[in-house]
Amino acid sequence: MNGRAESPTLEAWRIFRRNIPGLAGLAILAVIAGVTLWGTFFYAGDPFEIVWAPHEPPSAALGLPLGTDYLGRNILAGMVLGGGPTLAVGLAAAAITMVIGIGFGSLAGYYGGWIDNLLMRVTEFFQVLPALLFAMVLVTMFSPSLVTIAVAIGVVSWPQTARLTRAEFLRIRELEYVTSARAIGARDVRILWKCILPNALPPLLVSATLTIGIAILFEAGLSFLGLGDPNVMSWGLIIGANREYILDAWWPVTFPGLAIFLTVFAVSLVGDALNDALNPRLRER
Repeated sequence: MNGRAESPTLEAWRIFRRNIPGLAGLAILAVIAGVTLWGTFFYAGDPFEIVWAPHEPPSAALGLPLGTDYLGRNILAGMVLGGGPTLAVGLAAAAITMVIGIGFGSLAGYYGGWIDNLLMRVTEFFQVLPALLFAMVLVTMFSPSLVTIAVAIGVVSWPQTARLTRAEFLRIRELEYVTSARAIGARDVRILWKCILPNALPPLLVSATLTIGIAILFEAGLSFLGLGDPNVMSWGLIIGANREYILDAWWPVTFPGLAIFLTVFAVSLVGDALNDALNPRLRER
Protein backbone atom coordinates (compact mmCIF):
# COMPACT_ATOMS: atom_id res chain seq x y z
CA MET A 1 0.00 0.00 0.00
CA ASN A 2 1.45 3.37 -0.98
CA GLY A 3 -1.03 5.37 1.11
CA ARG A 4 -2.26 7.42 -1.82
CA ALA A 5 -6.00 7.72 -2.47
CA GLU A 6 -7.27 6.11 -5.63
CA SER A 7 -8.37 8.59 -8.31
CA PRO A 8 -12.14 8.80 -8.93
CA THR A 9 -11.67 7.62 -12.51
CA LEU A 10 -9.72 4.52 -11.51
CA GLU A 11 -12.16 3.81 -8.71
CA ALA A 12 -15.09 4.07 -11.11
CA TRP A 13 -13.38 1.75 -13.60
CA ARG A 14 -12.62 -0.75 -10.83
CA ILE A 15 -16.29 -0.84 -9.86
CA PHE A 16 -17.43 -0.96 -13.49
CA ARG A 17 -15.25 -3.94 -14.41
CA ARG A 18 -16.74 -5.92 -11.50
CA ASN A 19 -20.19 -5.42 -13.01
CA ILE A 20 -20.72 -8.50 -15.18
CA PRO A 21 -23.85 -7.23 -17.01
CA GLY A 22 -22.07 -3.95 -17.75
CA LEU A 23 -19.05 -5.77 -19.19
CA ALA A 24 -21.38 -7.97 -21.23
CA GLY A 25 -23.10 -4.88 -22.62
CA LEU A 26 -19.74 -3.32 -23.43
CA ALA A 27 -18.67 -6.51 -25.23
CA ILE A 28 -21.88 -6.57 -27.27
CA LEU A 29 -21.41 -2.93 -28.26
CA ALA A 30 -17.79 -3.64 -29.21
CA VAL A 31 -18.87 -6.49 -31.50
CA ILE A 32 -21.61 -4.39 -33.10
CA ALA A 33 -19.25 -1.45 -33.59
CA GLY A 34 -16.59 -3.77 -35.03
CA VAL A 35 -19.01 -5.27 -37.55
CA THR A 36 -20.25 -1.80 -38.44
CA LEU A 37 -16.78 -0.33 -38.94
CA TRP A 38 -14.93 -3.24 -40.52
CA GLY A 39 -17.66 -5.61 -41.70
CA THR A 40 -17.50 -4.31 -45.26
CA PHE A 41 -13.90 -5.53 -45.57
CA PHE A 42 -15.12 -9.09 -45.05
CA TYR A 43 -18.57 -8.90 -46.57
CA ALA A 44 -18.71 -6.33 -49.31
CA GLY A 45 -21.93 -5.69 -51.18
CA ASP A 46 -24.37 -3.02 -52.21
CA PRO A 47 -27.35 -3.16 -49.84
CA PHE A 48 -29.60 -1.63 -52.54
CA GLU A 49 -28.62 -4.13 -55.25
CA ILE A 50 -31.17 -6.76 -56.23
CA VAL A 51 -29.26 -10.04 -55.96
CA TRP A 52 -31.96 -12.73 -55.96
CA ALA A 53 -35.68 -13.35 -55.95
CA PRO A 54 -37.80 -11.46 -53.42
CA HIS A 55 -38.36 -13.02 -50.00
CA GLU A 56 -35.75 -15.74 -50.40
CA PRO A 57 -35.45 -17.47 -47.00
CA PRO A 58 -32.09 -17.50 -45.21
CA SER A 59 -29.81 -19.81 -47.16
CA ALA A 60 -26.06 -20.17 -46.66
CA ALA A 61 -25.87 -22.27 -49.84
CA LEU A 62 -26.92 -19.28 -51.96
CA GLY A 63 -24.59 -16.90 -50.13
CA LEU A 64 -27.62 -15.27 -48.49
CA PRO A 65 -27.34 -16.21 -44.79
CA LEU A 66 -30.17 -13.84 -43.84
CA GLY A 67 -32.20 -14.12 -47.04
CA THR A 68 -33.58 -11.31 -49.19
CA ASP A 69 -36.20 -8.62 -48.69
CA TYR A 70 -39.31 -7.81 -50.70
CA LEU A 71 -37.22 -6.50 -53.60
CA GLY A 72 -34.64 -9.28 -53.58
CA ARG A 73 -31.93 -7.27 -51.80
CA ASN A 74 -29.37 -8.99 -49.57
CA ILE A 75 -30.43 -8.49 -45.96
CA LEU A 76 -26.97 -9.28 -44.57
CA ALA A 77 -25.43 -6.56 -46.73
CA GLY A 78 -28.09 -4.17 -45.43
CA MET A 79 -27.36 -5.20 -41.84
CA VAL A 80 -23.61 -4.67 -42.23
CA LEU A 81 -23.89 -1.36 -44.10
CA GLY A 82 -26.92 -0.14 -42.15
CA GLY A 83 -25.37 -0.39 -38.71
CA GLY A 84 -23.18 2.67 -39.23
CA PRO A 85 -25.98 5.15 -40.01
CA THR A 86 -28.11 3.74 -37.20
CA LEU A 87 -25.36 4.18 -34.61
CA ALA A 88 -24.38 7.56 -36.07
CA VAL A 89 -27.92 8.89 -35.67
CA GLY A 90 -28.00 7.63 -32.07
CA LEU A 91 -24.69 9.26 -31.16
CA ALA A 92 -25.45 12.54 -32.97
CA ALA A 93 -28.93 12.81 -31.44
CA ALA A 94 -27.53 12.10 -27.97
CA ALA A 95 -24.87 14.80 -28.48
CA ILE A 96 -27.50 17.34 -29.55
CA THR A 97 -29.67 16.37 -26.59
CA MET A 98 -26.81 16.86 -24.15
CA VAL A 99 -25.71 20.21 -25.62
CA ILE A 100 -29.21 21.71 -25.47
CA GLY A 101 -30.13 20.09 -22.15
CA ILE A 102 -26.90 21.03 -20.37
CA GLY A 103 -27.07 24.56 -21.78
CA PHE A 104 -30.60 25.19 -20.53
CA GLY A 105 -30.22 23.30 -17.25
CA SER A 106 -26.90 24.84 -16.25
CA LEU A 107 -28.07 28.42 -16.78
CA ALA A 108 -31.36 27.79 -15.00
CA GLY A 109 -29.74 26.03 -12.06
CA TYR A 110 -26.89 28.48 -11.59
CA TYR A 111 -28.64 31.83 -11.96
CA GLY A 112 -32.10 30.95 -10.65
CA GLY A 113 -34.71 33.72 -10.44
CA TRP A 114 -36.40 34.90 -13.62
CA ILE A 115 -33.82 33.13 -15.80
CA ASP A 116 -34.70 29.83 -14.14
CA ASN A 117 -38.43 30.50 -14.53
CA LEU A 118 -38.11 31.45 -18.19
CA LEU A 119 -35.89 28.51 -19.18
CA MET A 120 -37.99 26.00 -17.24
CA ARG A 121 -41.19 27.25 -18.88
CA VAL A 122 -39.57 26.68 -22.28
CA THR A 123 -38.43 23.24 -21.10
CA GLU A 124 -41.94 22.34 -19.92
CA PHE A 125 -43.38 23.46 -23.26
CA PHE A 126 -41.16 21.01 -25.12
CA GLN A 127 -41.70 18.32 -22.51
CA VAL A 128 -45.48 18.25 -22.95
CA LEU A 129 -45.30 18.04 -26.74
CA PRO A 130 -45.89 14.54 -28.20
CA ALA A 131 -42.25 13.66 -28.91
CA LEU A 132 -42.79 11.25 -31.81
CA LEU A 133 -45.39 13.48 -33.49
CA PHE A 134 -43.17 16.56 -33.14
CA ALA A 135 -40.19 14.67 -34.56
CA MET A 136 -42.32 13.51 -37.50
CA VAL A 137 -43.34 17.10 -38.22
CA LEU A 138 -39.73 18.31 -38.14
CA VAL A 139 -38.47 15.52 -40.40
CA THR A 140 -41.32 16.08 -42.86
CA MET A 141 -40.73 19.84 -42.96
CA PHE A 142 -37.01 19.56 -43.74
CA SER A 143 -37.11 16.30 -45.79
CA PRO A 144 -35.92 12.97 -44.37
CA SER A 145 -32.14 12.63 -44.02
CA LEU A 146 -29.78 11.39 -41.34
CA VAL A 147 -29.02 14.97 -40.31
CA THR A 148 -32.65 16.06 -39.99
CA ILE A 149 -33.55 12.84 -38.17
CA ALA A 150 -30.72 13.30 -35.65
CA VAL A 151 -31.61 16.96 -35.12
CA ALA A 152 -35.32 16.15 -34.74
CA ILE A 153 -34.60 13.46 -32.15
CA GLY A 154 -32.26 15.77 -30.27
CA VAL A 155 -34.77 18.64 -30.27
CA VAL A 156 -37.54 16.51 -28.76
CA SER A 157 -35.34 14.63 -26.24
CA TRP A 158 -33.47 17.35 -24.33
CA PRO A 159 -35.99 18.46 -21.62
CA GLN A 160 -35.23 15.53 -19.28
CA THR A 161 -31.50 16.25 -19.51
CA ALA A 162 -32.17 19.94 -18.81
CA ARG A 163 -34.13 19.16 -15.65
CA LEU A 164 -31.44 16.74 -14.44
CA THR A 165 -28.71 19.33 -15.11
CA ARG A 166 -30.68 22.04 -13.32
CA ALA A 167 -31.08 19.84 -10.25
CA GLU A 168 -27.34 19.10 -10.14
CA PHE A 169 -26.39 22.76 -10.56
CA LEU A 170 -28.84 23.85 -7.86
CA ARG A 171 -27.21 21.38 -5.49
CA ILE A 172 -23.59 22.09 -6.34
CA ARG A 173 -23.76 25.90 -6.56
CA GLU A 174 -24.23 26.14 -2.79
CA LEU A 175 -21.16 24.06 -1.92
CA GLU A 176 -18.17 25.69 -0.27
CA TYR A 177 -15.72 25.51 -3.16
CA VAL A 178 -18.20 27.27 -5.47
CA THR A 179 -18.80 29.97 -2.84
CA SER A 180 -15.03 30.38 -2.50
CA ALA A 181 -14.67 30.75 -6.26
CA ARG A 182 -17.23 33.54 -6.24
CA ALA A 183 -15.50 35.20 -3.31
CA ILE A 184 -12.15 35.44 -5.12
CA GLY A 185 -13.86 37.01 -8.14
CA ALA A 186 -14.02 34.08 -10.56
CA ARG A 187 -16.21 34.77 -13.57
CA ASP A 188 -19.53 33.02 -13.94
CA VAL A 189 -18.38 31.22 -17.09
CA ARG A 190 -15.41 29.74 -15.26
CA ILE A 191 -17.53 28.70 -12.29
CA LEU A 192 -20.11 27.11 -14.58
CA TRP A 193 -17.77 25.09 -16.78
CA LYS A 194 -14.70 24.61 -14.58
CA CYS A 195 -16.14 24.24 -11.08
CA ILE A 196 -19.71 22.96 -11.31
CA LEU A 197 -20.03 21.04 -14.59
CA PRO A 198 -17.18 18.54 -13.96
CA ASN A 199 -18.79 17.58 -10.66
CA ALA A 200 -22.23 17.29 -12.27
CA LEU A 201 -21.01 15.04 -15.08
CA PRO A 202 -21.52 11.54 -13.56
CA PRO A 203 -25.34 11.49 -13.73
CA LEU A 204 -25.22 13.37 -17.04
CA LEU A 205 -22.93 10.72 -18.55
CA VAL A 206 -25.37 8.03 -17.50
CA SER A 207 -28.20 10.05 -19.03
CA ALA A 208 -26.22 10.47 -22.26
CA THR A 209 -25.64 6.73 -22.48
CA LEU A 210 -29.32 5.95 -22.12
CA THR A 211 -30.21 8.71 -24.60
CA ILE A 212 -28.23 6.88 -27.29
CA GLY A 213 -30.51 3.86 -26.94
CA ILE A 214 -33.62 6.03 -26.99
CA ALA A 215 -32.38 7.80 -30.13
CA ILE A 216 -31.77 4.49 -31.91
CA LEU A 217 -35.32 3.40 -31.11
CA PHE A 218 -36.59 6.80 -32.27
CA GLU A 219 -34.79 6.45 -35.61
CA ALA A 220 -36.23 2.96 -36.05
CA GLY A 221 -39.70 4.28 -35.27
CA LEU A 222 -39.44 7.10 -37.79
CA SER A 223 -38.14 4.73 -40.45
CA PHE A 224 -40.93 2.28 -39.64
CA LEU A 225 -43.40 5.07 -40.36
CA GLY A 226 -41.72 5.77 -43.70
CA LEU A 227 -39.78 8.86 -42.57
CA GLY A 228 -36.27 7.42 -42.85
CA ASP A 229 -33.73 8.54 -45.43
CA PRO A 230 -34.52 6.35 -48.48
CA ASN A 231 -31.01 6.86 -49.88
CA VAL A 232 -29.12 5.59 -46.83
CA MET A 233 -29.48 2.02 -45.60
CA SER A 234 -30.19 1.63 -41.91
CA TRP A 235 -31.69 -1.04 -39.69
CA GLY A 236 -34.82 1.03 -39.25
CA LEU A 237 -35.16 1.48 -43.01
CA ILE A 238 -35.00 -2.29 -43.55
CA ILE A 239 -37.80 -2.80 -41.02
CA GLY A 240 -39.87 0.05 -42.41
CA ALA A 241 -39.54 -1.11 -46.02
CA ASN A 242 -40.58 -4.69 -45.18
CA ARG A 243 -43.21 -4.06 -42.52
CA GLU A 244 -46.10 -4.76 -44.88
CA TYR A 245 -44.80 -8.25 -45.68
CA ILE A 246 -44.06 -9.50 -42.19
CA LEU A 247 -46.77 -12.18 -42.36
CA ASP A 248 -45.28 -13.55 -45.60
CA ALA A 249 -41.61 -13.27 -44.69
CA TRP A 250 -40.45 -12.80 -41.10
CA TRP A 251 -36.69 -12.54 -41.66
CA PRO A 252 -36.40 -9.06 -43.25
CA VAL A 253 -37.95 -7.54 -40.12
CA THR A 254 -36.69 -9.95 -37.46
CA PHE A 255 -32.94 -9.69 -38.04
CA PRO A 256 -32.64 -5.88 -38.02
CA GLY A 257 -35.12 -5.81 -35.15
CA LEU A 258 -32.85 -8.14 -33.16
CA ALA A 259 -29.87 -5.93 -33.98
CA ILE A 260 -31.69 -2.87 -32.65
CA PHE A 261 -32.83 -4.77 -29.56
CA LEU A 262 -29.31 -6.02 -28.79
CA THR A 263 -27.82 -2.55 -29.27
CA VAL A 264 -30.36 -0.81 -27.04
CA PHE A 265 -30.15 -3.61 -24.46
CA ALA A 266 -26.35 -3.38 -24.38
CA VAL A 267 -26.49 0.42 -24.03
CA SER A 268 -28.90 0.01 -21.10
CA LEU A 269 -26.55 -2.47 -19.40
CA VAL A 270 -23.62 -0.09 -19.81
CA GLY A 271 -25.73 2.81 -18.53
CA ASP A 272 -26.75 0.89 -15.40
CA ALA A 273 -23.14 -0.12 -14.77
CA LEU A 274 -21.98 3.49 -15.18
CA ASN A 275 -24.64 4.59 -12.72
CA ASP A 276 -23.31 2.12 -10.16
CA ALA A 277 -19.69 3.13 -10.81
CA LEU A 278 -20.22 6.90 -10.80
CA ASN A 279 -22.78 7.17 -7.99
CA PRO A 280 -20.88 8.08 -4.77
CA ARG A 281 -23.52 6.53 -2.50
CA LEU A 282 -23.38 3.22 -4.35
CA ARG A 283 -19.57 3.32 -4.28
CA GLU A 284 -19.64 3.72 -0.51
CA ARG A 285 -22.08 0.83 -0.17
